Amino acid sequence: MLDVQKIDQFYGSSHTLREVSLTVKRGECMALLGRNGVGKTTLLKCLMGVQSIASGSISFEGTDISKLAPHARAKLGMAYVPQGREIFARLTVEENILMGMATKSSREARNIQEDIFELFPVLRTMLSRRGGDLSGGQQQQLAIARALVAQPKLIIFDEPTEGIQPSIIKDIGRVINLLRNRGDIAILLCEQYFDFARELADRFVVLSRGEVVATGDRAAMDSDEVKRHLSV
Repeated sequence: MLDVQKIDQFYGSSHTLREVSLTVKRGECMALLGRNGVGKTTLLKCLMGVQSIASGSISFEGTDISKLAPHARAKLGMAYVPQGREIFARLTVEENILMGMATKSSREARNIQEDIFELFPVLRTMLSRRGGDLSGGQQQQLAIARALVAQPKLIIFDEPTEGIQPSIIKDIGRVINLLRNRGDIAILLCEQYFDFARELADRFVVLSRGEVVATGDRAAMDSDEVKRHLSV
């Protein structure tokens, strides 16, 4: 589904990503791990086209998308749940969700799919409330719902458990697990909460100082090498 080959990225003279390669397959969850400041969010923004790459390639379903704008990548079937949620505080919950359907035709974008409320029942009761009035956990559920209404083929999560209460973390984990088990969507999960990532991931990639330092399947996530790169 997603194939990233040897991408480099710079902030001025700072070399932030160094020949990073990874693949994400349909029906699996790939965990992106690493300490704060190692380039994880930068990588995700490059994948979505929010930031440009200096070299290398990004392919989606066999098509090179390295130079495509973010909205064009979204139209192809890529969705992004950003760190910090970034919902529209002054729009209602319903309006926030409908914003996720911007790539759809006007006819498709009229109604919110019922399965969104099956995943996040609390949102049904809050459709007329402004996004800024929701708790952090409710905003995170809203951000995920906004991404899912686009019916993506690939969904990218950036730190979905950050600042969220344990009960909501369980709900988010349940939803990600359901999406993975559906088998028709690829998931890239960037996460600081190691136990959360280990429960959901089929494979993992560890970043350190902008480069890939470890990869493997779920069984290898408990290795001393991985834990060494994650410890503070």
